[in-house]
Amino acid sequence: MPFRSFLSPRPGKRAAACGALTVAAATLLASGALAPASAAAATTSATAAGPADFPASVGAHGEARVTAAVLDLDLPGRTPTVFGEETPYDTASIIKVDILAALLLKAQDSGRALTDGERAQTKAMIEHSDNAAANALWRSIGLAPGLKAANKRLGLTETVGGPGGKWGLTRTTSADQIRLLRAVFDTGQTTKPGSAPALDAASRAYIRSLMSNVADDQSWGVSAAGGAGTALKNGWLQRDTTDLWDVNSVGRITAGGHHYLVAVLSDGNKTMKDGVSLVERAARTAVSTAAAGGS
Repeated sequence: MPFRSFLSPRPGKRAAACGALTVAAATLLASGALAPASAAAATTSATAAGPADFPASVGAHGEARVTAAVLDLDLPGRTPTVFGEETPYDTASIIKVDILAALLLKAQDSGRALTDGERAQTKAMIEHSDNAAANALWRSIGLAPGLKAANKRLGLTETVGGPGGKWGLTRTTSADQIRLLRAVFDTGQTTKPGSAPALDAASRAYIRSLMSNVADDQSWGVSAAGGAGTALKNGWLQRDTTDLWDVNSVGRITAGGHHYLVAVLSDGNKTMKDGVSLVERAARTAVSTAAAGGS
């Protein structure tokens, strides 16, 4: 499937960024190129259903679709709630968190730290959503087969890597993104006796540090539902076949003294601005509903 760009500058910088992003996407095409819980525990965790009319309630109009998932890390049981229809979406640049997790697992298996070059690439990929770095690291983890192997260990069950070098066309669900976020942020889940988290403490801390330091032009999205201490990754792409936009945001926020994992996925937006607004409305509504204990 053809696509254009994956990065998401904040609305004020959008016009200047889009030209560069189109070039970056062309390069990508040409290249061809949870918590510390056990995978079994993450995979089998229950998911509650949110309001059936959620997309309409947050202003998804026309062909736009949106799904959100929220997990309150501070509540006993920590069961995520999905708002809207749970269906696969293109990841765009949110896949870069998964690529980083796969790279860190590969390094752990070899008993080594990331090289200076890998650290530079991962920093650029997460903090600045750099596509060239993602191209190189996607190849390093073994493309979609490497992602699949890593995700089996991380507990993801509904994520399918993009074809060839097209990492941005990976398909995922909001619930699977919560599973990934749990692998990074959830330190309270119990693992099976004798088992260990897929990502070790150093790897989890490294991912958290990068997601907590994204560039200003990447700081929209799920952060709209929280205050200080947000860690996130955003992504977008415009589909050549429809000219409509996919806009996504995933991360950890703090609201009302609670820590939440939030994943908002959308597609069918007429413009990127529409998509950003929809994602932020969805994040605020989903988190406030979860905080109120309602579904």
